[in-house]
Amino acid sequence: MVLYGSNMGEANIHDNTNLPIILAGGGFKHGQHIASNADSNTPLCNLFVSMLRRMGIEADAFGSSTGSIAGLNQTKSTSSP
Repeated sequence: MVLYGSNMGEANIHDNTNLPIILAGGGFKHGQHIASNADSNTPLCNLFVSMLRRMGIEADAFGSSTGSIAGLNQTKSTSSP
């Protein structure tokens, strides 16, 4: 898995919500754009929970997470994670 992102959602006003994040590899379903509702943002830590679970770590929470990312469906892996 490769995670790449920024700590600024809107650099002109130093806003740290709606962060641009790219996730590649790891057996996830790629080629999609997942956007959260701007009024009730999904915590970035939910992505970390999804990544930990994909690595075989049974994590229910990480930091301020509220679960995992909905819509980040995993594809079938032909090898062990």
